[in-house]
Amino acid sequence: MAKGHRVERVAALIRREISQLLINGIRDERIHLSMITITQVEVSGDLQHCKIFVSIYGEESQKDLVMSGLHAARGFLRGELGRKLQLRRAPELVFELDRGIEKGSSVLNLLQNLDRERKSNADINPAATEEF
Repeated sequence: MAKGHRVERVAALIRREISQLLINGIRDERIHLSMITITQVEVSGDLQHCKIFVSIYGEESQKDLVMSGLHAARGFLRGELGRKLQLRRAPELVFELDRGIEKGSSVLNLLQNLDRERKSNADINPAATEEF
């Protein structure tokens, strides 16, 4: 099996297992304050380090609490990963907040506002939207 394919496979397995553990395996209330989505998992070529990108729905203060809960649960999650995936040495876990979904959402809101503004201007001055 090619090394790159193995890393991708391990990343997919880690994503699945961490998702399940976030739903069923962690009792820390901070983690259950908000909806968490794992957007991406990056595993180093030697399988020793794993960066997990998460998107958290909610207020900024909630996001901070959820991130601190995830940080506190890293040891537990690492141990569970090692056990469930039968890895000789489970990778070190790092959680990163992924703001990509927020940025996309704000762009969509801007486009919707521009569209509403354009339509309201067309209602006020219909001649302005006519083509010549």
